[in-house]
Amino acid sequence: MLRILLIAVISVFSTMSFASEENKYSDQEYLDRPLMERYILDELKQLRIEQQDLERRLTIQMTDRELAVADKSLNYANVTVTYFFYIIAGVASLIALVGWQSLKELKHTTKEMADRRLNDIAQDYEKKFNVLERDLKRKTRIISENNREIEIINEIHNLWLRAQNAQTAEQKIEIYDEILKVRPGDLEALTYKADAAMDIQEYHWAMSLCNRVLEVDDQNAHALYQRACAYARLGAEGQAIDDLERSVEASGSMRELLAEEPDFEMLRGLERFEALREE
Repeated sequence: MLRILLIAVISVFSTMSFASEENKYSDQEYLDRPLMERYILDELKQLRIEQQDLERRLTIQMTDRELAVADKSLNYANVTVTYFFYIIAGVASLIALVGWQSLKELKHTTKEMADRRLNDIAQDYEKKFNVLERDLKRKTRIISENNREIEIINEIHNLWLRAQNAQTAEQKIEIYDEILKVRPGDLEALTYKADAAMDIQEYHWAMSLCNRVLEVDDQNAHALYQRACAYARLGAEGQAIDDLERSVEASGSMRELLAEEPDFEMLRGLERFEALREE
């Protein structure tokens, strides 16, 4: 820039000098003018070259600065994005960790609840099954007992039919013994066995059988009647009449047997016996 100003000043002074001495140095002017123009052209050329060089350097500097700014911007953007992704990754990891812990805890809690519920259901059904099992066992036992009782009843019924068809007292006693084996302590079988014992004149045995019945049922009319027969055969008229009174009191149908009973021959004519018959 200083050189441009210097050339401009020289040009102005040269013009002024040329104007003032136009007439005086006219011949010399024609000689110096080409040199001056050459000098000016060279200076202008040099100025243009320097200006172009200056523009080139300025362009390079501006480009470098723009590249530096762009590089810094890219670096800043890269760092910012990197930090941003780091933050996102950290937050995501934290959320994932918390979420995993929550899911793990939820899974554990759900499993515990399911286990407790299944355990409660299992215990409830186990109790129901135990009750059902006990009920089934009880009903099975009752059914088995009923079936056994039915079998016993059928067997005893068949034995009673055989006893009715038996021809002798000994056969009847054997059948009554079979009944007592099936059902020990059967009072009816004992009284009928006492009746059969009376038929074979085993009066004490008959009395013993009747006593066994009366120990269980002291108002058994049939046992009282059979014992009265045994007492009458053994000559104990008073005890025989006492048992007859109790037998008739327990069952009025026993009165009808008194008139035809051969075991009471020794009692006929006695006031108490005859009064008992006539009532």
